[in-house]
Amino acid sequence: MPDDAKHSWSFFRAGGFDQVRIDTGSDIVSIGDLDQKLWVALACPARNVEFDLKTLDQIDADRDGRIRAPEVISAARWACSLLKNPDGLIEGRDSVDLDAIDDGTPDGKRILSSARHILESLGRKDAGAISIADTEDSARIFAGTRFNGDGIVPAEAADDEDTRKLIGEIVDLIGSVPDRGGKPGIDRERAARFFAEAKAFSDWHRAAEERKAEVLPLGGGTAAAAAARKEIAAKVEDYFVRCGLAAFDPHAAGAVNRSEADYQAIAAKVLTGAGDDVAGFPLARVEAGRPLPLRKGLNPAWAGKVAAFADAAVKPLVGERESITLEEWAMIGAKLGAFEEWQGKKAGAAIEKLGLGRVRAVLAGKGAEAIEALIVKDLEKEPEANAIAQVDKLVRLNRDLCRLLNNFVSFRDFYSRKDRAIFQSGTLYLDGRSCDLCVAVTDEAKHASLAALSKTYLAYCDCTRPSGEKMKIAAAFTSGDSDNLMPGRNGVFYDTKGRDWDATITRIVDNPISISQAFWAPYKKLIRMVEEQVAKRASAADAAASGKLQATATSTVNADKAAPAAAPAAPKKLDVGLLAALGLVLTTLLAAIGAIFGAFAKLPAWQVPLAIAGIILAISLPSVIISWLKLRQRNLGPILDANGWAINARAKINVPFGGSLTRVAALPPGARRSRVDPYAERKPVWPWLLLLLAVILAAVYLLYDRGYLYRWTGWGKEVPAAIAEPANAPAPAE
Repeated sequence: MPDDAKHSWSFFRAGGFDQVRIDTGSDIVSIGDLDQKLWVALACPARNVEFDLKTLDQIDADRDGRIRAPEVISAARWACSLLKNPDGLIEGRDSVDLDAIDDGTPDGKRILSSARHILESLGRKDAGAISIADTEDSARIFAGTRFNGDGIVPAEAADDEDTRKLIGEIVDLIGSVPDRGGKPGIDRERAARFFAEAKAFSDWHRAAEERKAEVLPLGGGTAAAAAARKEIAAKVEDYFVRCGLAAFDPHAAGAVNRSEADYQAIAAKVLTGAGDDVAGFPLARVEAGRPLPLRKGLNPAWAGKVAAFADAAVKPLVGERESITLEEWAMIGAKLGAFEEWQGKKAGAAIEKLGLGRVRAVLAGKGAEAIEALIVKDLEKEPEANAIAQVDKLVRLNRDLCRLLNNFVSFRDFYSRKDRAIFQSGTLYLDGRSCDLCVAVTDEAKHASLAALSKTYLAYCDCTRPSGEKMKIAAAFTSGDSDNLMPGRNGVFYDTKGRDWDATITRIVDNPISISQAFWAPYKKLIRMVEEQVAKRASAADAAASGKLQATATSTVNADKAAPAAAPAAPKKLDVGLLAALGLVLTTLLAAIGAIFGAFAKLPAWQVPLAIAGIILAISLPSVIISWLKLRQRNLGPILDANGWAINARAKINVPFGGSLTRVAALPPGARRSRVDPYAERKPVWPWLLLLLAVILAAVYLLYDRGYLYRWTGWGKEVPAAIAEPANAPAPAE
């Protein structure tokens, strides 16, 4: 690693670690000298980030879909080497002044020349700067040029009509590829394939011409005869085999002709000559040694095809016949066999549409040499065309390089909160909050398994648009509570382009969100437990009441059928044991309440709030401590690592910073608010009554315990005067 002392670096602290500042062109020039242990990221995906994808593709030298530190360093050095003053990279402008390009080097001189050529092609010869809008549309740049260095020649590139026609035919038959100007053309591969197909097609026909009498016994009619024979070959073979079975055993004649039941099965149907029901029957009536009729007595479904075979093959090869024998059928097949064998070796089918005459004319001409000359001439422009691509790369890096460094070498954009980081895909609005830390996700389950290590509360959402577009995001909730966050809840997600998406929570990774949530968590759990128990008891009571009602209704309906009712049982006397148990419970409850109030009564007034605070802390403090420890471990790294990043630092999301990533709904400054709610629920009185009763009972208990009731009324507990009098009472005067 080069010595970092060559350059004086500046750092800022955010997220619990030191990050380098990229403030000057000198910082960018020296970025390769910075120890990579101080880089925040060492790699990131070239997709699923909010960054210009074409710029990323130009930086991704090995085309593996990932941006690595060496590629970032190489892009920075390349861009700095082409500019007179690399400070311009800090500004992030989408254009480069021609005067800023360093023409003192061969590469700079070539790129400057190419930039001027682009502006001239666009009709802006006198422009002093070139922008991304000028370079990104290569089709517009090369629209007026015949040759553009890509090795692809459209028909318009040829000077003569014959070559233009030939290129057009190759495009139609073999296919085309667009050149840099967007025009359909051909390259060496397509040209070579065309001429190879043409030669194979010509040679295939020459093989038939050399054996014309054998391969083409009927001349031009051979193909039609062979096709007609092939059409009925299987059915004819079936017919003669059936006739052979009938000759072998006369008892088989009925079976091979199909049974009467088979005909009855189709008799009720509407039959057509082309129907499958009819076509499945034998070609003709089967008899031992019977020849195949060609005109009469044929299966209606096959009569037309057999007649076509008779006209195309039988008549010219055997003569006019009303039927043919098995031997004649075999002889016709033998005469057409050489053609069928030749046809099976057919080559050059891709260009058959041209016809043999045109194919041989092309092969005899100079078309191949003319096309190769055009391709060679086009490739001579390759260095100039590549320079145009490099101009586009330079202009894009001039705009995007500094931003990439501030989202790769450091996370300045993320921690400054002035600009959105490239891994932030938008903002989720849900449950009265806006979540800015949202990342695009491809595999939800895979992402969640690693992102859970971030100790961050994550909600995975399916996002859709009316157009049918879909995406998945993981949103970090870093402020508020999780009471109303659950799968199925809906919100709205705004991407970086401002488009709104319907968002639905599908998965939750549960972690503490805030200290306030942890503080109130024990009380909320208690309330939920009480509510659940009350609901269970109410449900059980309702079921019991319903059962009793059903039993009463049944007994009422069947009262006339039942036996005479027995005399009503005598009312039960009051259960003394039950009363004693109730008294014991009440006494215990009063004692507990009295003990609490007694303890408070013995305290000085200023200690009472402290005691209450101590009780509250005893309940909430464990939960707060556990949550505080987890919140201190909240880390951005696993969230990004799960998306393919290689995070090289513990990028913390502490409580203050987390509060800025998730904003809870609040009234705007200066807003006027009316607290009168005409539909507000009436507040119940019974909690206050219970509180008043508890206070009265506690006061009565204190009076009873200290003997005041006995002294005043003669009822209750007698307390000796020595105990009743305070220990610090003043002595009587002498």
